[in-house]
This record gives sequence, structure tokens and C-alpha cells, in this order.
Amino acid sequence: MRIDDRKAGTPGSFPYSRFATRYSRYLVVPLAASILTLAASASADGIEAGLWKITTVIETGGRAGPPRETSKCLTAEQVADLPATFSPVANTINSTCEPIQRSFDGKKLAWHLVCKGQLDMELMGEFNFDSPHHYTGMVASKASMGGQEMPGSKNTVEGQWVSACPQ
Repeated sequence: MRIDDRKAGTPGSFPYSRFATRYSRYLVVPLAASILTLAASASADGIEAGLWKITTVIETGGRAGPPRETSKCLTAEQVADLPATFSPVANTINSTCEPIQRSFDGKKLAWHLVCKGQLDMELMGEFNFDSPHHYTGMVASKASMGGQEMPGSKNTVEGQWVSACPQ
């Protein structure tokens, strides 16, 4: 994923300053949403490949948006490495990221990523794989640019296995 305002995601509506609106929409929220979308795949302890329904709720600046439903078809190859699949991959411009801190016990995954530079950002994620067909998760982000803090976001996600992938 790219932390780059030239490759912006879908902007939301935020009742904040022009600076916070511009950068929180293009950097923090889409990054966290991208991580959550990737979070539909896992294999450890029986999480199955197939078609997953993913429900995401994004809370920014204390305001929760409506639940968003997406679906993703996951292959056996995609569900083979749970920690890699559910963790962010930092590819930044004008910022340097520390190595990701990660723990995984087969059912629960937690990670923490910090990037410093033009954009200072901290991402934290926790996922609970409670059955072969269900998981829940949370990704929180904080960011600042030029010393000005942007509204943080907290994203909750629930994944529900639907069926085998259509052929």
C-alpha cells in the first residue's frame, strides 16, 4: 500500500480544518481501510479460503460512519500466511517506517507500525480469528504532518465466510 496523496483513495466527508480534511481523507483513512480490506484472508487454525463478506465501520474524530460491506474471494495461497496478510506493508514517500512489531498465537494477531518523516503515522491492529468462518478486528491510526495532528481513526471489521469462490 502506498502512503501517497497522489494516489488517493475514496475521500470521506470530515467536518475539520482544510488541512485535516485534505490529508486525513487521502492518507490515514484509505490506508486503514486498505489494511482492513486485505484482512479478509487467513489460514492458521482453519480460517478457510473462499468468498468472504467484510463489514467495516470507520470512526474518525469521534464520528462513526455507516457500516460498509464488501466481499472478497480468497484463494488457498492468499490464506497461507495470516500475519503477513493481516499486517500493513509500508511503502512511503518522504517518510521512513520502523520494522513492524507483530505477535501471533494462532488465534490472535496484534501489530504496531510507526512511520516518521513528512508524514508521522502510527498504526495499530488487532485481529481475533474465532472460527474457520469468522473473525473480528480493529485498526487504529494516528497521524500528523508539519506538527499538526490529524483526526485519528478507529476501524472495526468483521469477516464472515460466505461460500467457496465462484468458478
